[in-house]
Amino acid sequence: MDRTAAGDQEAPGHRSKILNKAEPIDHPNCRLVEGIEFGSEDIEVLPNGLAFISSGLKYPPIKSFAPDRPGEILLLDLNDEKLHPSSLRISGGLDISAFNPHGISIYIDENDDTVYLFVVNHPQYKTTIELFKFVEEENILVHLKTIKHELLHSVNDIVAVGPESFYATNDYYFDNHNMKTVEMLIGLAWTNVVYYSPGDVREVASGFYNGNGITISNDRKYIYAADVTGHSINVFKRNVNWSLSPVKVVDLDVLVDNLSVDPETGDIWTGAHPNLYKLFIYNPEDLPGSEVLRIQNIHSDNPIVTKVYVNNGSVIQGSSCASVYKKKLIVGTVFHKALYCDLD
Repeated sequence: MDRTAAGDQEAPGHRSKILNKAEPIDHPNCRLVEGIEFGSEDIEVLPNGLAFISSGLKYPPIKSFAPDRPGEILLLDLNDEKLHPSSLRISGGLDISAFNPHGISIYIDENDDTVYLFVVNHPQYKTTIELFKFVEEENILVHLKTIKHELLHSVNDIVAVGPESFYATNDYYFDNHNMKTVEMLIGLAWTNVVYYSPGDVREVASGFYNGNGITISNDRKYIYAADVTGHSINVFKRNVNWSLSPVKVVDLDVLVDNLSVDPETGDIWTGAHPNLYKLFIYNPEDLPGSEVLRIQNIHSDNPIVTKVYVNNGSVIQGSSCASVYKKKLIVGTVFHKALYCDLD
């Protein structure tokens, strides 16, 4: 999707501008999750409250507090107030020493309730998609396959729409790290959304400055995709042939990262970054801050955006995602800790 062209063609109300000022906002019922120290970049929550968390991302030039430690998938039961995250064991031949998880997504098979976990992986800073089956009785992830494709060259996030199919955002056009930096700094709108299934792989949306978080509405009719340096959330209608039709763009005055949808209300939640420079150039004397936004009625002409939590880095640094489950909020970070809040 060409952002300029789309903006010129859209009817009034199809592009919403939301201004955001990062005034500190504390929440009285929040606490850090003990046992998460090296990132909680993406979080996916099952209907029963079990949360999968990708941790330990190494993604130059972003900070890592454990550069020699392999990444992992953590499991956290949000029904347990004590909050004890555990590292899931992985079987099936995946090279764990090179495991570098990024965005994740779950798919539940309606026929037998099998839970599939899709993980964006960056071994040696390349991109693969790893497909797992979750065996809850044993708390284990069984690795089923590794997916590679030339169109999936620099994937950030993923949303599963079938047991082997998904939409994915590419966050850069170039593979070389130096060229990625140039691409970001000069604002090339060359990144995209790709649809993948074993028999059909194609670009379905384009014109993003930096494609990031992606998710799907509760009724499965719409795809929401974040453009982090574009400061926006793009809304698409999902068509029968898996193509996407642009509906609207919501402009936010903040760097929007991963997206999740409230399973009860359909509201969109996101972790966001107030300052890109602080995220990429880590300074312990001037820490990267965190924001959590809730977007209500995104399909209306006037979406309601609420800043639920804003912190200067003194509590959590570099928020990347926010997910809710039964009035409970969990906030993840790119390389730091995780925050749990009771919203009642």
